[in-house]
Amino acid sequence: MDVTLLLLALGVIAAMFGVVATRFGFPGFNKIAQVALALALLPVICRFHRKLYIICKILPRDLKFLYRAISAEMEVKGQRRNNMTVVKIFKKRVDRYPNKTCFFFEDQVWTYSDINKYSNQIARVFQEAGYVKGDAVALMMPNRPEYVAIWLGLGKIGVVTALINTNLRLQSLIHCLRIAEVKSIIYTEEYTSALDDIKDSIQGIARYKVCFKSQICENGVCDLNKLLSEASINEPVVKDEPNYRDKLLYIYTSGTTGLPKVAILPNSRYLLVVMPFNLVGLRSSDILYNPNPLYHTAGGMLGVGFAILKGIPTVLRTKFSVSAYWTDCIKYNCTAAQYIGEMCRYLLNAPPKPEDNAHRLRLMFGNGMRPQIWSEFVKRFNIKRVSEFYGSSEGNANIANLDGRTGAIGFVPLIVPRVFHPLAIIRVNNQTYEPIRGSNGLCIRAETNEPGMFIGLIKEGDALREFNGYLDKEESQKKVIQDVFVKGDKAFLTGDILVEDEYGYIYFKDRVGDTFRWKGENVATAEVEGVISNIAGKRDATVYGVQVPGMEGRAGMAAIVDPDSLLDFKALAEGLEKALPAYARPIFLRIVKELEITGTFKLKKMNLQKEGFDPSKIQDKMYFLSGNKEYVEITPELYQEIITGRRKF
Repeated sequence: MDVTLLLLALGVIAAMFGVVATRFGFPGFNKIAQVALALALLPVICRFHRKLYIICKILPRDLKFLYRAISAEMEVKGQRRNNMTVVKIFKKRVDRYPNKTCFFFEDQVWTYSDINKYSNQIARVFQEAGYVKGDAVALMMPNRPEYVAIWLGLGKIGVVTALINTNLRLQSLIHCLRIAEVKSIIYTEEYTSALDDIKDSIQGIARYKVCFKSQICENGVCDLNKLLSEASINEPVVKDEPNYRDKLLYIYTSGTTGLPKVAILPNSRYLLVVMPFNLVGLRSSDILYNPNPLYHTAGGMLGVGFAILKGIPTVLRTKFSVSAYWTDCIKYNCTAAQYIGEMCRYLLNAPPKPEDNAHRLRLMFGNGMRPQIWSEFVKRFNIKRVSEFYGSSEGNANIANLDGRTGAIGFVPLIVPRVFHPLAIIRVNNQTYEPIRGSNGLCIRAETNEPGMFIGLIKEGDALREFNGYLDKEESQKKVIQDVFVKGDKAFLTGDILVEDEYGYIYFKDRVGDTFRWKGENVATAEVEGVISNIAGKRDATVYGVQVPGMEGRAGMAAIVDPDSLLDFKALAEGLEKALPAYARPIFLRIVKELEITGTFKLKKMNLQKEGFDPSKIQDKMYFLSGNKEYVEITPELYQEIITGRRKF
């Protein structure tokens, strides 16, 4: 038996003996028992002092989280019991606060009543056209209040809106329209040519054009402005009303590793996404700045949801602008703001100006804040609180950093035993990233500070833990594993490598598709990208692995934006040597004028990886880390030395 536990047991027995002895008239024994108990506790405290310290430190955080989590659970159960939908809750807010501001846009102010009337007109137009519950309509429009009112209106009659990434063209656009099986598309004049380019491929899809600038509609295109002007602003009469579990939206994955997939967003999921209202620290008196694309989960569900369901007046902007970010926050008296992807780095990279600290922001939340810039960003822009989120449109593995822990994307409460956590980090094979299973055939939880795959246990019928997946069932199955911790259970695979520290905080390491192996080690591209950006003056940089003939694994290559040829290669090499182990330093560099990014400010790297480092096929200048000391330009001769094995590295 463990000596520490034996001493503790003896101490407890002595204390109990002292209590009994005192009751029977022998008080002296009580003092002896107290001393014995104290002595017994000493080795326990010495042995577990670190754990006791951690528990004391995280207890307020965990208790606060549990209180809010239980409240959220009760709210979810109430919504399910009452068959609530986004439209129903929005209509309650309209009835209660019809003249309260819902959205600010440019010089316009849209009240809840304004949004509701426009949505009613949309509902009536499409109801009159024969659209019924379960039909799908695509929406391709820049950020503006009408965008939200359109999908709300379609939602009133049970029509699902597919939110199209406005950057898509040609085959990608055709793919997104076809896979969602939309009957029609609503679009604005900016995207007329994009649709004309593919008109032969989408002949069965009706086109509804809404104009905010010109009033010209092409042949065969429905003039939505005219139809709306003739429609009633009163609520539509709906026989088959949408339910809690009915589909509301289709949102597409970013497509960083291929063609976008369609994530299914029912009402239950949308309502769940808006639950973090209290967790992030928003107040009903706040004004939120949301420059994120409305076709994305962060901007279109979280940001918009706080406005239409929680009553937070929200500022919309056509698209994100570095120069206008702080100016807008000042203009509209914003007290909270959203960010995604590389936004924060772009803001930090801008020259300092008075507006940096003239705003009233006390809170920023989102996902994509790199740990390498976190502290500098908060200090420069005087942001009192940053809440970083982690999650996906389709997944059930969602966490949040509620107390501003630098670099953390969230946490799990330590006061709850791991066995009760619906989220976990499991061990995976370093090369295949397949889950490692024990002799019992079940997955193995990663230890503290051990990187592993983040998963969310699935529970059907529970909005907090169900996996709605994609329209493509085969793609959905690829994201699910079975027999996780008990036979027959299932979990959603995020595809992300995370790590948990001893306090329960969780940090992002890399995405499985991005990580590569070199010299027997795994290289986390996100970490290397952050280091390069810091050394290279906050320049855009993306890191990926390329194959070298005769070499195992993939050599690291970084594409860095340097249109003016001002990059200091010597300083870069020296900085990388100090900051990264040899295996993680990029062997190759590619200098580009710009990098392709998604509409949600994520860097694309698939095409760069395919192109490799052959100077006969690539016009950009490329460099090789010679002798691990300096970068030299890759010439055709040097390229031949590398691929034939004559140049060692």
